[in-house]
Amino acid sequence: MNPFDDDKEGARSFRPELIDGVRSAAMVLRDEDSDFDALLENIGDARFVLLGEATHGTHEFYKARATLTRRLIVERGFSAVAVEADWPDALKLNQYVHGEGPRLTARKAFDAFQRFPRWMWRNEEVLELVEWLRGHNAARGKGAPTVGFYGLDLYSLHASMREVVRYLEKRDPTAAARARERYACFDRFGSDPQAYGHAAAYGFADTCEAEVIEQLMELHERQVKDGAREEDALFYAEQNARLARDAELYYRTMYAGRDESWNLRDTHMADTADALAEYLGRREGGPGRLVIWAHNSHLGDARATQMGEQGELNLGQLLRERHGRETFNLGFTTYSGTVVAARQWDTPGLRRRVRPALGGSYEALFHEVGLPGFLLRMEDLGEAGSGLRERRLERAIGVIYSPHSERYSHYFYADLPAQFDAVLHYDVTSALHPLDRDAGHEEEDAADTWPFGM
Repeated sequence: MNPFDDDKEGARSFRPELIDGVRSAAMVLRDEDSDFDALLENIGDARFVLLGEATHGTHEFYKARATLTRRLIVERGFSAVAVEADWPDALKLNQYVHGEGPRLTARKAFDAFQRFPRWMWRNEEVLELVEWLRGHNAARGKGAPTVGFYGLDLYSLHASMREVVRYLEKRDPTAAARARERYACFDRFGSDPQAYGHAAAYGFADTCEAEVIEQLMELHERQVKDGAREEDALFYAEQNARLARDAELYYRTMYAGRDESWNLRDTHMADTADALAEYLGRREGGPGRLVIWAHNSHLGDARATQMGEQGELNLGQLLRERHGRETFNLGFTTYSGTVVAARQWDTPGLRRRVRPALGGSYEALFHEVGLPGFLLRMEDLGEAGSGLRERRLERAIGVIYSPHSERYSHYFYADLPAQFDAVLHYDVTSALHPLDRDAGHEEEDAADTWPFGM
């Protein structure tokens, strides 16, 4: 049966019984920590809790994720926050939350995040969480397990190579010289890794594949005998070397097509999450438990989406395949409001107005439920579950928002109950609060300026 009374795009209405079924299963959000009691019950003993977002610039998403993260740390013993950010950049914050390294203010600890889009992590919402993590760790007492902040992404090719050399220079100058010589393979391409990728992909230059693999293997064979701090330093360095290996392949593959490069990136994130969980578990004498923050498109199981049909996999799919019920997957949706997003790549983030969701989409359906915000656990859907599983549009806004091509730029088809274990819907959302003066201070009213009526 068609889930819509009208088959016309943008003018579809939902069956009343479907709306009533979702409304019956929905748990109203009241902006209290207790809103998530049922969600924590649902999460159970999961070791990987994936907290998504439908945009990279929405206050309510970041606030809810921070609240859940604090409760998972305090009540369930989670030991790491792993985010869609570069490994060496996030480690600066990791030092801060552990009270290590140079004395920094919280805001200075964010200085490593300079790559576009800076507002994604350089914002007041993350700052508040990081300050809480530092206080939580400080109160734990000497020798007690602490909570770290880590990055899963792979864009930091040059920064990661520098960190490998820096680690070795302090411990083994001869090994550092070998690392510099290997990584010098990239020097002729300048600081832009895409220049290397283009030249290598099209045969204009030899690849640096052998060099990054050799360096990773050498680091992997190193031994440390000086205690936990040196073990940490070696693990961080090895992860940077692994990132350099994966990033080298990623930038070469960019020119082979989106699917291949996307799959490499998400596989790297999944492998990093596994390596981090294994290492922390070994250090702490129990299973490593990670809270992971990333976009819905990375954390919602790709097999239940148009992405999967096109040959793409993602982090959420891989962790489900590897860890089964030890993975819990939470998605976020919104109908309208404001968001911080850029107009084009590598430009400041602006406060933008988000158009009301397209008719027929999950977001439009949730708007019809008539609640300002609610939690929907898929196990509670009952008979409404079959209606909700009929393939329909789902919105995804990344670092760029293009209201003029809304349908084609920001929507894909999905089976949401198979994609997530639960969803938090906030009907009208607001832009997050960037730390930088050049972000978030102008507003574009997309609904008034949208000229095409598509």
